Amino acid sequence: INLRMESIRTPKVDNVKMVERFRTRHPAVGTLYLTTTHLIFVDSAGKRETWILHTHMSSLEKQPLSAGGSPLLIRCKDFRCLTFVIPRDRECQDIYASLQELSKPADIEKLYAFVYASADGTEKSYGWDLYDTRSEYLRMGVPNQLWTLSSLNNKFELCDTYPKHLFVPASASTPIILGSSKFRSRGRLPVLSYFHSKTQAAICRCSQPLSGFRARCVEDEQMLHCILKSNPSKNSDFMYVVDTRPKINAMANKAAGKGYENDNHYTDIKFQFLGIENIHVMRASLQKLLDVCEMKNPTMSAFLQGLEASGWLKHIKAVVDTSVFIAEAVKGGHSVLVHCSDGWDRTAQTCSLSSLILDPYYRTIQGFQALIEKEWLSFGHKFTDRCGFLDTPDNKEVSPVFTQFVEATWQVMQQYPCAFQFNERFLLTIHDHVYSCQFGTFIGNCEKDRLDLRLNERTYSLWGHINKNMSEFLNPLYKKEYEVSHPMLSPNTSSQCFKFWKGMYQRYDVGLHPREQIADVLSAAKDHSDSLEDHVSLLEKRVTQICRILGKSEDVIQKKLNGGVSMESLDNLKETEDNIMEEKSEKIPINGNCDIKPEQSSKDTGDLIDFRSDNESGFDESSSQMSKSGHGDLNTVRTGIETGSLSLDSSVCSVGRDQLSLDLLVLEMSSVAIDWKSFRNIHNCSCASPFNSFTKKFHCWKCGEVFCMRCIAKNIPLPGHATRRPVPVCRPCYKEIRHSPSMEFPPQTNSLDS
Repeated sequence: INLRMESIRTPKVDNVKMVERFRTRHPAVGTLYLTTTHLIFVDSAGKRETWILHTHMSSLEKQPLSAGGSPLLIRCKDFRCLTFVIPRDRECQDIYASLQELSKPADIEKLYAFVYASADGTEKSYGWDLYDTRSEYLRMGVPNQLWTLSSLNNKFELCDTYPKHLFVPASASTPIILGSSKFRSRGRLPVLSYFHSKTQAAICRCSQPLSGFRARCVEDEQMLHCILKSNPSKNSDFMYVVDTRPKINAMANKAAGKGYENDNHYTDIKFQFLGIENIHVMRASLQKLLDVCEMKNPTMSAFLQGLEASGWLKHIKAVVDTSVFIAEAVKGGHSVLVHCSDGWDRTAQTCSLSSLILDPYYRTIQGFQALIEKEWLSFGHKFTDRCGFLDTPDNKEVSPVFTQFVEATWQVMQQYPCAFQFNERFLLTIHDHVYSCQFGTFIGNCEKDRLDLRLNERTYSLWGHINKNMSEFLNPLYKKEYEVSHPMLSPNTSSQCFKFWKGMYQRYDVGLHPREQIADVLSAAKDHSDSLEDHVSLLEKRVTQICRILGKSEDVIQKKLNGGVSMESLDNLKETEDNIMEEKSEKIPINGNCDIKPEQSSKDTGDLIDFRSDNESGFDESSSQMSKSGHGDLNTVRTGIETGSLSLDSSVCSVGRDQLSLDLLVLEMSSVAIDWKSFRNIHNCSCASPFNSFTKKFHCWKCGEVFCMRCIAKNIPLPGHATRRPVPVCRPCYKEIRHSPSMEFPPQTNSLDS
């Protein structure tokens, strides 16, 4: 930290103008602060803050001095583009020089993850144990008679860029495994990536063979034969070998002693070239796309021509095409071996996307995290090099390989909006934090690097952060039935089906997006409906209990309740509650403990509430696993990634029952918001934090107001809910409910119901 402080020459500059790409006429004026981790701009009114991580900065450009000052253009890896006009040229030069040093440290241990401390006191170990390689393969049904776990790489001696747990054909002997590893580039031999339990077909991955023009390896040929024989399907008379490169690239590698499999030596295979370009072409393509995004007031033809000239969507289509081909082959009962050059870029893209197409588990939040852990982190995608975390002489290793995978997933989501448990914000969050280096999850080039750096002890896990904020990432359109009706997706790869992802590449361009995301509005509507249904359920129980006190027959009670709740009754619920809350507190007779006043009719007492039953007075332990949106109990999630996301004191879940007063009735009626404030025209939280199109807005379930994530960080059961499940509330409402009488007594048995 002291070394980073030395890089800060000018920590604060006043009267700085911040110019956004589409707001050049109305720049914000304020103060620019430079810290060891962030560049922070605060406007003169103190109502708006803009934080930019140093590690998010992609390029810095000090532009020519102008009449207004010295402009500094900052382009970020999350595709934000800002210009700061600094009054004095020397101050601009100091800021520029400081950011050059801070944005790309020379030492990996100077990255942000090693100094970041969670504000909520979360332990660093939280989230690191959510994925286990052997458990994930066990979920697929491996090991079995066909596939076994090899211990040859336990110390990374066989291949230092592979995980230590490798699954290989059970028929492959140790000499075959060792021989195959020596014949593959960087020792990355063919191993199991995904096992399809229904067809018994497998997806395997490796690197290119060291075949050159004439070389061959008997052990490698035997290894592929073992993979073929590990598929007992009737259709397994051959297997596919998919080379994701263009054929001309693979042929050029032959001159370097590498290349591809010779089908004269490898029997029973069908060879396919699929034509995904290399990392250098992809890097240039993305830059052309960003140039199009930075055009000011482009015409329709200029934008479309620029988009076409970049070739970006063509490359995304190639990744999806290849993945669909692999998935269709596995569905048809044929095993597939996938490789590119070294097997950590295009191979990772296509193996992971084809697995997502085949397996509905990978379309859940927990499953998608497991997919990234397995195909990208364990199998050695070079995140440190590809994402440009460190200062290097050139950028030849930098390439948007993972960005393409994230977008390919988004393209499939557009065709199947109900098949994914997660939303667009989930993908953007993962992409942002790959580059932010705030978490240690993506630091390093392989599993061995992360173990050597002891990241699980020294840094936080991104999965722990996502687990704690699960409600931000749930897709309200998700249907579990898709796991049965659409176990395998069949994306349409026609050119017309691929879209420009404005939410990724122009996310920060104000005015190009709707005021509210449809998914957020739907999610809020569903939460509001769930809250009202829970409240109505409690009211129905109270009516039933009061009717029993008054001697009403069960038939009369059921006749009243079976009619359901009409829209009119919901509309009038707020008015009814207000009328009840105006009454004075009076005791209800319970087993003769107090008297009803003679003048009090059954009508006066008919709307009052009697004792809670056991399951109402205390919420079940499993309800503490609820996410902030309350979706966890509504069959919208199937995975356990959200387990442990809440920590609640059991004392807040109990109520008293020795006597019941109108005070308790008022508490229950007033603890649930009947009306929720609309998201429309809500530009800032009460704490002054600004909302944009991609910032999640939260409702307090008690008062119905709209808050940001920081102000809605409490969950508690509401007295007015029958299920007593923890739901999100704002801080003032949390304190009010936490100290209410109904929360201060242990649950007891309801004598009436017994």
